[in-house]
Amino acid sequence: MEFDSRQTVIIAIVVLLIGKALRKKIPFFQKYNIPEPVIGGIIASLIFSSFFFFADIVISFSLEQRDILLVVFFTCVGLSAKLSTLMKGGKALLILLIIAVTFLFLQNLTGVAVAYLTGLPAKIGVLGGSVSLSGGHGTAIAWSPIFVEKYGISNAVEIAIACATFGLVLGGISGGPIFNYLSKKHNLQPNSVELPTEGSTKIEETKITVNTAYNVLLAVCIAIGIGLSLHDLSNELGFKLPVFVPCLFGGIILTNTIPYFWKSVPWSSGKSTLALLSDFSLGLFLAMSLMSLQLWTLIDLALPIILLLTAQVLLAALFAIFIVFYALGKTYDAAVMASGYVGLGLGATPTAVANMTAITQKHGASPQAFIVIPLIGAFFIDIANAIIIQLFLN
Repeated sequence: MEFDSRQTVIIAIVVLLIGKALRKKIPFFQKYNIPEPVIGGIIASLIFSSFFFFADIVISFSLEQRDILLVVFFTCVGLSAKLSTLMKGGKALLILLIIAVTFLFLQNLTGVAVAYLTGLPAKIGVLGGSVSLSGGHGTAIAWSPIFVEKYGISNAVEIAIACATFGLVLGGISGGPIFNYLSKKHNLQPNSVELPTEGSTKIEETKITVNTAYNVLLAVCIAIGIGLSLHDLSNELGFKLPVFVPCLFGGIILTNTIPYFWKSVPWSSGKSTLALLSDFSLGLFLAMSLMSLQLWTLIDLALPIILLLTAQVLLAALFAIFIVFYALGKTYDAAVMASGYVGLGLGATPTAVANMTAITQKHGASPQAFIVIPLIGAFFIDIANAIIIQLFLN
């Protein structure tokens, strides 16, 4: 059973609204800042997977528009990034990059150790390490054929996708509790006085008009155009980047030039309309991603794989609490980035951003976190991960 683009959008909106309703009614979700798309998406994936379990029916969705939403979201993040914030985040970016590369080694060492102790091939430890977790579904799908062809692991694709799926869900669930633990223990308060542009919850009283909508749409389209040009240039130079990375830079370039050269232009940075579009894009993207998970791929996982994943979750949580948070200065921003890093280390950049969005909507803005974490996850980690994966396979 396959749903087309229009039907997929309808279902995703319903899934997202269900997540919002449940988050309002169930204190557990509010207490631990579980993102609304994660709530609705997991429930939807369970329902859709039941069709496979009980009727042998595979439900699939048309997900082309999902990638567009991701580009729009990160363009909005770029448009809200002031140069002054980027300069302040420079040190944090360098520190987190070093930490993240270290974590890739630890993640693979943990995977190989558990694989060895449970009698699995060591290569499966790497597959259940940074390939599928820090790398996410994209890296898992890209590397799996190598494990099949070169190392004879016939079910490498299923293992990688299952691990990536498990990590995506657990990364979305664990970020909130980790922040709450750190915030309560260290009595943290937000430092920024800026409005939380990553979510519109706290700024609904700001006026949104058709003119502000036009201004934001114009800025987003121009920034995406700049990003696409940068993407073509990077491809010509041999740098293969996900398209949303140069679009994020396109937004950064635009928002740090236009307002200074043409001060009379009503710029969209920091305004509620931009926050609304950002929140809308991320919510639908995650809803589509999670509701389309094929959970039956987890059923075939043997006990050793489950133990491997359990060890990886514990490693990521402890690393975020005792390494990331302390290395970044034990501040409110550090706690937000620690919660995001769990989503990044176990799932994907959008999961990390969703964790931080849920937290900042409730507790206050953290502009630095929304620049540092996406840059680490979308660009630096992909390059470092490819090198480290190859080192472990060799």
